[in-house]
Amino acid sequence: MKLLIHIAYLGTNYCGYQVQSNAPSIQKMLNCATEELFGYPCDLVGCSRTDSGVHAHEFCATVAKHGSNDLPTDLHPDRIVQALCAHLPEDIRVFAAEWVPSEFHARYDVLEKEYLYRIYNHPVMDPFELNRAWHFPQKIDAEGIFKMQKAASFLLGAHDFSAFMAQGSRVESTVRTIRKSTVEMENHLILYRVAADGFLYNMVRIIVGTLVDVGRGKLQPEDLPAILESKERTRAGQTAPACGLYLDRVSYPNKNIPGYEHS
Repeated sequence: MKLLIHIAYLGTNYCGYQVQSNAPSIQKMLNCATEELFGYPCDLVGCSRTDSGVHAHEFCATVAKHGSNDLPTDLHPDRIVQALCAHLPEDIRVFAAEWVPSEFHARYDVLEKEYLYRIYNHPVMDPFELNRAWHFPQKIDAEGIFKMQKAASFLLGAHDFSAFMAQGSRVESTVRTIRKSTVEMENHLILYRVAADGFLYNMVRIIVGTLVDVGRGKLQPEDLPAILESKERTRAGQTAPACGLYLDRVSYPNKNIPGYEHS
């Protein structure tokens, strides 16, 4: 059996999820914590590779003994959660754990991932939002929010998202299916939520930069289909900063994990 852990973290102090030789990473912290707990090195496989400065409300990873798919299952998951948190820095928390079959894969078995992007839209930045939202001081009014909502709806469905992928990325397919794409305003925060079967490199951040261009009148909502059709990165907006991005939810098919009920 493998252990599936659910993690929340602030990514400000880390170079992203994946281990890097010259900077601290989320994976490195988890590697240290699991080795301390189990007494031997463990292999961790994450559901995604979040970039430097990106946060997670829910990130999933499997833990297996190095060189084997199996861990001893005599420890109760609740005790594992408490023990791992005792070995982790305060900006990384494991909030749930469960045993899954050895063949389960944290990345390839993902059914859907949902991201949240937060924009603080006010001339003066709230200090409590520092590194947790993109400060965009230029006012986006109610009409601009409406236009952003309309533009976001054009992204629903299966499309080639080459125009919303960082240049130089290499992938087998640039087609992704977006099932949720919404914009809402809460006080001074503009919130963009997007759920899909997968994402290209910097895809959400480029979408957000494009939606902001719509909100401030640089683009019109009706420009989105043409940008998609062009497959040209230069037609889309800027890449929004990493600080406003959160991996918000990860879903797996229940059939892959007996007893798995997280939605």
